[in-house]
Order: sequence, then structure tokens, then C-alpha cells
Amino acid sequence: MVANEIPGQQREDGDGSRGEKGEERRGKGQQQAGKKAKTLQRKSKHCSAGGAFGLCGSHHPRALVALEYKFMASSAQVELWHAEKVATQATVTQAPNGIHYAMWGETRVSEPDLERLVGAVPASLSAALENRAYYFVPLAIADTDDTMIAPGYTVDLGDRAICHRNASFGTTEAVFLSTRLVEDRFGLAFEFFINVAHNFVEAAGVPESFSVLAWLQADTQVRGETSQDAWETRRRAQDSHGNQRIIDERARSAYYESAFSDSLAIYMLSLAVDFDYHDLRERDYPLLAAPALAERLRHVASLFPPNQGYEFQILYRRKG
Repeated sequence: MVANEIPGQQREDGDGSRGEKGEERRGKGQQQAGKKAKTLQRKSKHCSAGGAFGLCGSHHPRALVALEYKFMASSAQVELWHAEKVATQATVTQAPNGIHYAMWGETRVSEPDLERLVGAVPASLSAALENRAYYFVPLAIADTDDTMIAPGYTVDLGDRAICHRNASFGTTEAVFLSTRLVEDRFGLAFEFFINVAHNFVEAAGVPESFSVLAWLQADTQVRGETSQDAWETRRRAQDSHGNQRIIDERARSAYYESAFSDSLAIYMLSLAVDFDYHDLRERDYPLLAAPALAERLRHVASLFPPNQGYEFQILYRRKG
């Protein structure tokens, strides 16, 4: 169990070696994904036969419908906690799909909503994430060397917070996700899933079959990509030198990782939240053509089928 790996579990002061990771050790793609999730603070749209291209999960009566965020200024002083101390206080739960997670502080997220969110991660991913634990906390503070957590929200602390921060406790890699830094379930879900996707790639790599598919699409000049990082690494991998085209293998490898992480995260997001694909659009790069994304997502779904109670579905807009 992950909880048993956390040092200082029997102590309250948490003075043991923290081993927090600074944000500079995170991959570039993961940092950009975190920024992306922060900006995607839109309400998810329910898919319908007449709606835009959308990705839908199972319509569950408790599928995160109660998730609300209210930003209120507070004059009260909020004491910051070291991440390790939070880990000693929070109860780590293992979900039926094998994912370890905990909730601590005034997150404004209900337990049923969080269970539904965590439960969307396909069980076939859990073996690669057995040493990971995901802590849902109000705010993870960005401007400190140590990983510090706020037990509640204030405007000042919100300005100092970041979407997520990492920390190491023995053999456990912890991810602290800020629930009060996003306005809706869409933002929180995407932030969680993009972390899960990057963590999986870090541990297990990219399936070869997905790499073949992604490169075939890139080689045929399919329009757009799924993130800024995927767009840039694909461009670098395909750069021409004069009249000669030389593949940059390092950039191509980075492209595979970015494209797969994005696709895996979007796939999991579709299991938890109904949304229009264009909700993912940003100004810095053209979004991957919808048919190409659908092909990637169907391939990911075949590799990592949905858990019981979840459903993967793609709906297209009807013309006329």
C-alpha cells in the first residue's frame, strides 16, 4: 500500500527527509499541460445528436454534477503545511481500479464526485502507477522551494498557487493537485488525467502501435496537434535541411510521448466528462483534425478499455 511508504507516518512533525521535486524537474510537456488545464476553465457541454463533435462518457447521476467552486476573499491567516505533513494526515485510499488517492483540506469536492473522477482511469494503467499517489488539496503553492500546501483558499494564496506540484516520500511519488485553482470539473479532471497520462508514459513508455499511428498521420501532414508540445516536437522531427529531409529521432521520440500523453488524457477525460472537442482549442497551435483525433482515441480505447460503469463514445455534429 502506498500509505505505508510515506515516511513519518507515525510522527506528526514530519521532520524526515522530504525529497520534494522542484517544478524544473518536470517534463516540458507536463508543465505545458498544467498551464493548459488551468486555462480551460469552461463548463463542460453535454453531447447531443445536434451538438458539436464531442466525447462522452457514461451519463451517471453522480458524475461530478455536484462539483462547484466559489472564490471568496478571506482575511483569515491560512497556515501553509509541508507536503510531507499533509501526507501523514491524509488517508490514502486505493480505488477499485488500483489508483491511490487522498483528499485533504477544504477542496470543495465531494467524495462521490472524486470517486467517480478517479474511477475513470482504466484499471489496465494501474500497474505502472502503483508507486504513485494523487492528493487532491485546496492549493499547492508555487513560489516555495519545499512543496507547501494550503488547507484552504484565499485570494492571495490563489495568486501564489500552481495547478500541481510533486513530492517524493521514500518509494512513493506524490502528486498534489490544486482543486481550488480551477473553476469547474472540466479543469480539475483534465489536470488530473494529464498527470496520470504523463506518469504512465514515464513508467511504461509509449505503445509501439500508437507511435506507428501517430507518425503515419504526421507523415501524411494531418492538420494540427493535441498540444503545443506535440506541435513543436512534430515540427522539429520533420524539419527539412535544404532539399534533404532528415528525421530528428530525438524530437520524434518526444513527439510520440507528447501525442500519446495528450490522447490518453483526452480519452480519460471523455470517460468522466461530456465535452466538445473544441473546448481543448488554444491560440498557439492548430487543433488536430477531429477524424485524426478520433482515430487515436479509438486506438487508445482498444489498448485500455473503460472500466465497468464507464463508456467511451464519440459523437459528430449532424449537418443540416
